[in-house]
Amino acid sequence: MVLAKAITRHAKISPQKARVVIDLIRGLSVEEALFQLKQTNTKSGRLIFKTVNSAVANAVHNKDAKAETLYICEAAVDKGTFHKRAWTRSRGMRAPIERKTSHIKVGVAVREAAVSGENK
Repeated sequence: MVLAKAITRHAKISPQKARVVIDLIRGLSVEEALFQLKQTNTKSGRLIFKTVNSAVANAVHNKDAKAETLYICEAAVDKGTFHKRAWTRSRGMRAPIERKTSHIKVGVAVREAAVSGENK
């Protein structure tokens, strides 16, 4: 069950490139995921790092959760809108360029083992 989530909309990166990085962190604890994203020296890593931090802040502030007990339960990258541009060609023609954008979605939840351990 998702405790808190964060969405970054219209990120200027193609979904194909962002999905490579998002697959690295799915199911990891928040600390491990942030470490993994720091070591990934890519633009998508930096964007996903911000989104994970936002989701953790939402859980801590709105749901009174502890950041140490959270893990990434939901992580997805969806296709956003296109920025349509043109590349001029010979004889007055044009070739289309589609600058792709992404919607990055991250959800965090509390691990079940952490919840059951507190009740004992």
